[in-house]
Amino acid sequence: MKYILDTNTLSEFMRGDLGVLDKLRTISRADVAIPQPVLAEISYGINRLPNSKRRELLREKFDVLRLEFPRAHWSDEVSESYGSIKAALEKKGGRIEDFDAAIAAHALAYGAVLVSANRDHMNRVPGILIEDWSSKR
Repeated sequence: MKYILDTNTLSEFMRGDLGVLDKLRTISRADVAIPQPVLAEISYGINRLPNSKRRELLREKFDVLRLEFPRAHWSDEVSESYGSIKAALEKKGGRIEDFDAAIAAHALAYGAVLVSANRDHMNRVPGILIEDWSSKR
């Protein structure tokens, strides 16, 4: 696995962002994974919407997305990485949200690049490699 997709990257994928779609066309699905915290955030975003055509469409896209991409499972190494990230950021006084730290921990534990447009938060994580595939760069 080479890439871990962040929540904002999957959101852009679901919106049809050409930068994300084009990049995903050029790499093997085996080189990309989604951590469970990302799926949880996407599910939350969809479930908080009122019942509507838009919610139904997003649910359908989410269901396809879950079938298409492999998971980056939460392992002992991810837990260790998470603890290190949280402790290091607290010492620096630059905390980030727990789910952001968990997603970053997956990238570090798997030795993968985190694909995220959330550079402000994620750049605080020591040792993380980040790419932004969105066309909004």
